[in-house]
Amino acid sequence: MAGLGRSFAFLWSSTALSNLADGVLKVGAPLLAVSMTRSPALVSLVGAAATLPWLVLALHAGALADRADRRRIMVRANLVRAAILGTATLLAALGLLNLWLLLAAVLLAGVSEVFADLSAQSILPMAVRTNDLTRANGRVSTAQMIGNDFVGAPVAGLLVVSLPAALYGAPALLYALAGLLLLGMRGAYRVDGPRERRPMRAEIAEALRYLWSHRVLRSLAITAGLLNFANSAYFAVFVLWAVGDGSAIGLAPGEYGLMTTAFAVGAVLGSLLSGRAAAWFGEFRALLGNWLLSSLLLLVPVLVPSPWTLYPTAVLWGLIGAAGNVLVISARQRLIPPELLGRVNSAYRLVGMGGMPIGAALGGVVAEFAGLAAVLVGATGVCLVGVFLVWRALSDQISGPLTSAPTLSDISRSR
Repeated sequence: MAGLGRSFAFLWSSTALSNLADGVLKVGAPLLAVSMTRSPALVSLVGAAATLPWLVLALHAGALADRADRRRIMVRANLVRAAILGTATLLAALGLLNLWLLLAAVLLAGVSEVFADLSAQSILPMAVRTNDLTRANGRVSTAQMIGNDFVGAPVAGLLVVSLPAALYGAPALLYALAGLLLLGMRGAYRVDGPRERRPMRAEIAEALRYLWSHRVLRSLAITAGLLNFANSAYFAVFVLWAVGDGSAIGLAPGEYGLMTTAFAVGAVLGSLLSGRAAAWFGEFRALLGNWLLSSLLLLVPVLVPSPWTLYPTAVLWGLIGAAGNVLVISARQRLIPPELLGRVNSAYRLVGMGGMPIGAALGGVVAEFAGLAAVLVGATGVCLVGVFLVWRALSDQISGPLTSAPTLSDISRSR
């Protein structure tokens, strides 16, 4: 990529392929589940299986990213994902795939994703200059959105109708290629300098103390946790609200894929405009506005359940959400010391994403008893509460950058 160097070019290319695989799997697995059952509780298990590994393994994956070569971790994680989904492809071709094997494949692929993603966020500051972080994160976010939604979603919608076995075979091939591309990055990607090798438990505890003592990161993590919990409940059952003859919106599976493509169009724009938004409004004001608007937009498909309102709403979801993601990730990479980046990132994402499987499963259970609309409206309410909490906690930084990090000596004194 121009101006960002050879290593970033290989990292970006690998990210693009792995996220294309993510997009096919993310959209294809729920659609395949809907073809097997119409139970909200069972369909919601797909979302729970995809995110459960974050709750269980995030801290250990972050500690490993601070101990080992981050590029090697990513290579191995991608190759493991390829092997898992290749096995699922064989089972599907033999007619042996059922809902429980589908869930197992999603769960195991999610385990590898935890290690790959945490190392990817920690390796980026080692591949580009500090001043280029926001621009590099914008490029990475664009690749993620294009792969996850713009290309992956319609491909998944097509495959689920024409060739279901390829829902696993195509991602398997893409993950393998993504792993091999990382070998083109020059140099070693482990933290420089001598480090005392301590028990992993002690290193994880240090990261947790740092996150908790850092007012900005702590507030953002808690709010992200509430937003992700609510969004997981919302989108775990949204496919039932949107797809099928008996649904509120009445989309066909292929049209659902187009909805996520519309999301990606907005997300690409949001990723590219995030830096300008921060310059115009201030980093925190831009982030707060993003979270507030994206939360309110969750009500649109409930109040006006029509494809004509869903598609433009999806564009806005993508635009606003992607810009917010770039701002948060760039702030974390600036504020966290390099020797703690993997572990504190993992602690942040544990708080931010650990509630996702619980939210997805709870959304399915509530929908069984109270209906889909109750889940969609309730999730919106939780999002608004989260936005209010972060505004209260960080209102003194409303016009400035997300700063004020404690030093490592401060953390040491708090032990």
